[in-house]
Amino acid sequence: MIIQQGLLVVLLWVCLLHPCLTAMVFSRTTDQQPKSFAARGIGNEGKALHRQKRGWMWNQFFLLEEYTGSDNQYVGKLHSDQDKGDGSLKYILSGDGAGTLFVIDEKTGDIHATRRIDREEKAYYTLRAQAINRRTLRPVEPESEFVIKIHDINDNEPTFPEEVYTASVPEMSVVGTSVVQVTATDADDPSYGNSARIIYSILQGQPYFSVEPETGIIRTALPNMNRENREQYQVVIQAKDMGGQMGGLSGTTTVNITLTDVNDNPPRFPQSSVHLRIPESSPVGTAIGTIKASDADIGRNAELEYRIVDGDGRDMFDVVTQKDTQEGVITVRKPLDYENRRLYTLKVEAENLYVDPRFYYLGPFKDSTTVKISVEDVDEPPIFSRSSYLFEIHEDIEVGTIIGTVMARDPDSAAGPIRFSLDRHTDLDRIFNIHSGNGSIYTSKMLDRETSQWHNLSVIAAEINNPKEMTRVSVYVRILDVNDNAPQFAVFYDTFVCENARAGQLIQTISAVDKDDPLGGQKFFFSLAAVNPNFTVQDNEDNTARILTRRNGFSRHEISTYLLPVVISDNDYPIQSSTGTLTIRVCACDSRGNMQSCNAEALLLPAGLSTGALIAILLCIIILLVIVVLFAALKRQRKKEPLILSKEDIRDNIVSYNDEGGGEEDTQAFDIGTLRNPAAIEDKKLRRDIIPETLFIPRRTPSAPDNTDVRDFINQRLKEHDNDPSAPPYDSLATYAYEGNDSIAESLSSLESGTTEGDQNYDYLKEWGPRFNKLAEMYGGGESDKDTS
Repeated sequence: MIIQQGLLVVLLWVCLLHPCLTAMVFSRTTDQQPKSFAARGIGNEGKALHRQKRGWMWNQFFLLEEYTGSDNQYVGKLHSDQDKGDGSLKYILSGDGAGTLFVIDEKTGDIHATRRIDREEKAYYTLRAQAINRRTLRPVEPESEFVIKIHDINDNEPTFPEEVYTASVPEMSVVGTSVVQVTATDADDPSYGNSARIIYSILQGQPYFSVEPETGIIRTALPNMNRENREQYQVVIQAKDMGGQMGGLSGTTTVNITLTDVNDNPPRFPQSSVHLRIPESSPVGTAIGTIKASDADIGRNAELEYRIVDGDGRDMFDVVTQKDTQEGVITVRKPLDYENRRLYTLKVEAENLYVDPRFYYLGPFKDSTTVKISVEDVDEPPIFSRSSYLFEIHEDIEVGTIIGTVMARDPDSAAGPIRFSLDRHTDLDRIFNIHSGNGSIYTSKMLDRETSQWHNLSVIAAEINNPKEMTRVSVYVRILDVNDNAPQFAVFYDTFVCENARAGQLIQTISAVDKDDPLGGQKFFFSLAAVNPNFTVQDNEDNTARILTRRNGFSRHEISTYLLPVVISDNDYPIQSSTGTLTIRVCACDSRGNMQSCNAEALLLPAGLSTGALIAILLCIIILLVIVVLFAALKRQRKKEPLILSKEDIRDNIVSYNDEGGGEEDTQAFDIGTLRNPAAIEDKKLRRDIIPETLFIPRRTPSAPDNTDVRDFINQRLKEHDNDPSAPPYDSLATYAYEGNDSIAESLSSLESGTTEGDQNYDYLKEWGPRFNKLAEMYGGGESDKDTS
């Protein structure tokens, strides 16, 4: 709708609503005297009311939102009574949206909106208007404030905050039970018309649910809705404005409703009877089988408890409820025996743990079934007459004595023969044995309680026809004590007597121990084997005795040690006794009786010489001996023979056989002089650098002539070494240097000196220069030494 004269429309609306306040539309007044009246009304008492004409004719404008026209939307007109119509006044607009959203004609005062306005963005705009003189730019009226209020139209549909709602309601609920409330909102003005008045209706979900039109509360519409028949429902709710009238805008939402479970179904067994089987050899606690009652409910409402309520096997079997599977597991409570009973009958009941009192009329919430259990026969192992055996025997019984008998039987109806045996892992020493036919246990070795007081045996009983079927039983053998051990000294006693001891002085307290364990406890008696003039024994009658002296004074110089035989006996039957010898040393003591020395050699030492002084003297003697030995060794080293003993015994060392050899000082290797004079080889001369494992006589080979080359001689000797098994190492090569032809200065080597009979003159070495002075001194000096010697 397009309103051309907004002011007239507003005026008409105000008059219709408040006919007595028509003159209150305009609130702007001026200081000038009124010239005319803009409106006239009648008061409550019928008197005429007069208002002075104001200078401004505006206070509030109304404008419809969402204008769709092509031109600017006309808002209203501003006019001052100072306006003569000659264009001398200028209207100015300021405030919210002035100049952009709202524009004013400076001459006429007409106000227009430049674009569409949405009330939901802003409901009103506050502006200020002023009329000024165009020439002087002075205001002819004071600035006045007015409001442009946006009138709402129904341009927003109701919306729900959630597209999909999830709700639940217990099954079997009564009609009208509240499920959930949905609420839609409308952005339109709720104070203007019915644009924001919402009415709810159900589009999908009937006849199961309904919705209240004003509140949006969804309620159940059918009684006794059963979850077991249908659990999920989808309801579509519509919210429509304009009070639900035609032309109103609407929005929808979906509500998924789940029926929650209640305990409205009792448990039921699918079968009235169940037949189970179990072997008679099943141990206690064995699960025989399971039974299960079905319950259409779920969760806590389907929890069951099973129990045996009747039957001839109530004492033989148990039923256990499995919480995770809601099954009843039947187990063995007592051992079964096919020969005694072969069939049992049980009545098992299943009952809901949690029952809703509202549904007692649907009960009872329990059911029962009959369980028949057949016991199957199996080949059972033998059964001993006792779970364990205890035998007590004395340790002095003879070998082969029967200490006891174990008994076992075959529980099967056939009752086959049984064979007994001992588990040798429990009798490693083979002290016992058992008769395989009657189970009699007897000794095979002598017993000794002091070695082992208890013997824990394991006896095996097996069927002869089926040896795999066997049973074990524990047999405990206790060895009873017999007085077969003599008492002895409790410890080793280191006894001494002071030289200044007096008669009757206590020098030692002794005690005894006995391996036997009599019932009345240990009792020992002490005495001397023979009368002793020096010492005596006094029995304290508490299993101890005192050793006392019988005379005054003892001398280490005369007797340093006394041997005192003491007889110890017990009081059990038969009486056992032994003789222990005390070694009593004679020692020097101080005035308080404290031992100082017990050695007789100490008498020969000078008075006042302490043990520390003796140790110091001994150390000095040892040091002197070490010095003498070192001095003798150094002197011997200096007197060692020189490298060259004489001209006749000059040798060089050729080291071979993969060892380093002894160097130049090793003169026990080879006589190289034979390289030049092979005829000098001694008959049957053995190697001096090794010790052969077996005495081997080297083969004699003909000597090479004097003119034979040295290389031929070396090759000949190499063959001899290869064939010599006593020469180490056996794969080495003896290498000899070849000097070649003689030099002008003749040979300087001493290889031939050992084979030369006459003396040589080395004086010519002094004529060769300073480099040969050392050689001249060595060989020349040797000649002089030889002459002087």
